[in-house]
Order: sequence, then C-alpha cells, then structure tokens
Amino acid sequence: MEKTLKKFAGKFISASLGARSGPSRPLIGCLDDKITWNRKADETKFLEEVFHGLFINSISFLRPVEPYKSLMAFLARKALESNGSISPKDCETRTFLHDLPVIDDFNPDKIIQILKKRKTVIVASEKERSKGIGPAVIAQGTVSPEQGFVTISSVCFACFVKFFTDYLDALQKGIATDRDHAVLDGVTPYLKPVPEKKPSLMKGPFQNEGSVYSAVIEAGFKTVEYGLVDSYFGNVSYLWNKTLYISQTGSSLDELSGCIDPVPLDGSTSAGITASSELSAHMETIFKTGCRAILHGHPKFSVILSMDCDPIEKSNCSFQDQCHIKCPKKRFVAGIPIVPGEVGTGPFGLCNTLPQALEKNDGAIVYGHGLFTIGKNDFSEAFANLLKVEQACQHHYLEKIGRLRKGL
Repeated sequence: MEKTLKKFAGKFISASLGARSGPSRPLIGCLDDKITWNRKADETKFLEEVFHGLFINSISFLRPVEPYKSLMAFLARKALESNGSISPKDCETRTFLHDLPVIDDFNPDKIIQILKKRKTVIVASEKERSKGIGPAVIAQGTVSPEQGFVTISSVCFACFVKFFTDYLDALQKGIATDRDHAVLDGVTPYLKPVPEKKPSLMKGPFQNEGSVYSAVIEAGFKTVEYGLVDSYFGNVSYLWNKTLYISQTGSSLDELSGCIDPVPLDGSTSAGITASSELSAHMETIFKTGCRAILHGHPKFSVILSMDCDPIEKSNCSFQDQCHIKCPKKRFVAGIPIVPGEVGTGPFGLCNTLPQALEKNDGAIVYGHGLFTIGKNDFSEAFANLLKVEQACQHHYLEKIGRLRKGL
C-alpha cells in the first residue's frame, strides 16, 4: 500500500501539479483494513470523516502549484460569487466531470454530500486565501488512488484551459477586466515553453510484433513525459501485419505494457472490445491515409485555440453549445485543421470527421478535445508534429492576446 501511495504522490509531482514540500505536497489516503496515508498532515482528521461518510477506497488531496494555484483560485472565487461551480467546455470535462463544484470551507458534511454525486470538489477558503494559501482539490476513488490522480489532473487541466479560453474571449469582446489581466500577468512567468528537442524514438517500419509493442509503449511514455496530455489521457496505435496495435481504453499512456490490444483490420477477433474508445477513428484514418502510426495527445494550447471563435460569428451561430460536434465552419490554426466530433461512433463521431482531415494533413485538432498526428513508418514524425503544432499554438495564442491588449 505504501508503495502505491508513494507512486501516485510522485505522479502529481512529476506532472508539475504538486511539490515535494510545503502546502502543495500531495496527500493520499487508501483504505485496506485501516486508512493509510502517504504522509502525516493536519488535513487527515477531516478527510477521515469524509472517508467514513462514503463507500470509497481512496481519497486524494492537493493544493496545486502555479500556474494552477492562481488560475483555480480565480475561477473558484468567480464560482462562489455565482452558482457555485466552474463549467469548463473541454471534451474531457464534458464527458467525465461535467462541472467542478466549489465550496468555501473544509466542512466534512458538505464534502461528503458532493462526493456522493461527483468525483471531486474544490475548496477555496477565504481565510486561507488571505494567507496566500491556494485552493485544494479533493477527489475520491472507489477502486484505487489512480482515480484520484486522474481526476485532480483533469481538474487542473480544465481550469487552465477554461481561464485561457475565457480570457481570449473576453479580450475579443472588449470586456476583459483588470482582475483578468492581473491573473494573466501573474501566471505568465509560470508558463513553460513547449520543449524544442524531440525525443529519439524507435525507427520503423518495424519488422516484428515485439518491436511494435515496444514502439507503442515508448511513444505513449514520451507523450506523457513531454506534458502533451491531460493526466495520461490520449491514445496511440500502430499498424503491422494487417493488425492495429492500439492502447486500451482508460490505460495510462506512460504505462502501456500489457495494455495494448492487437485488433485485426478485418474484425476477425473481439480484441477491440477493450481498445481505445477512438478505435473507429484510428481504423478509418489508417484506411484513408495509409499511415502506420497515430498519436493523440491533449496539448493545452491546441485545445484552447480549438475553441476560439469570433464573438460576432458565435453570437449568430445556430450551433451554440453544440460546437464540439456540429461546427460547420472550416477552421484552422497554424495551418492545422480543427474539426468537430465526439468520442466513439454515431452520426457525430470522430470516425466521420477526423480521417478526412488527416487525408490532406499530418495533424488535426478536434474541437475542445486534443491533437491527432500521424506518421508514415514510425512515431518520430507523429511526435515531431505533436510538438510543432503545440509550439505554434502557444506562440499564436500569446501573440494574439498581446495584440488585443495593445488594441491592435
């Protein structure tokens, strides 16, 4: 148990969400015959009350580091001034979290009531804020501490995307406030540039199944290591010998060993039953493009810019609140197409929009969801494109808000 708790506490730190010391040190508890914590902390007293009020296996508590600390604090204060929740529009939040409930004190009963219905709650105490202490995210797990890590990671990602999306929208509408500007200026020093140096990946085309598995595992690991994901979300696949080797649904991209499904293109086995929910989009992309490698991550600024829309056009759009699945406009950022589409199949599934975009491009961004890139023989080209597009999106975003703030 202690090894597991240490592992996920370390994941928070390696993902640049938590710290090794101080208020942002991760706190994780897990129930076996008793509740075991990864460290001693004052918060364990009320968190154990929460434990006893729920049928859960684990609980995770984190006060995120910058820039998430300031972004979350800002959004949480706005939520407490309105309806008590933060409502991001990115795909992962829509699908898994819906919105992010916020409360203003560490009241076990309040937390229990929320966690009976939701996966997480943000606690933004005015008393702690006045002392410079950031908000806390609490997440439950019914199976393992991994669930808490995934949920809190997703909350941090969602808050990042929401602030920068809302800020750009406010600038374009001319309604950005001094408070908005102050938050942006405060977090700008914490924005990390997208890495310039590409990793050295296995060269293809691969000659045997063992090499395929190794290449898929390596590509997934590097995608997480380079911070091109939300938590570990994303997927990766490679075509070899008329079989698509694809990461399983819900698998950790940085731990794909044993979590890759070999799915024959002719559908002759049921191996695809546990494959990524985007299997159909991968299959159609393979058929249409002739590529062998597909890599999908959730780079932040690619997601943010995918939701950027001219305010005037948006106000007259008949597809408001359905942009992510029905946007009819041809849109591009940094020369990369942005397409609508929802996870899975169906009339608005990614399998109907993404493959067509990738026929003429080495990458495509799905509205509010993430970036897909392809490679002819291995993952080197796909990974390079993933970095290139996110670099361009980050640069484009910062340049655009700079112009808008100057009134250009």
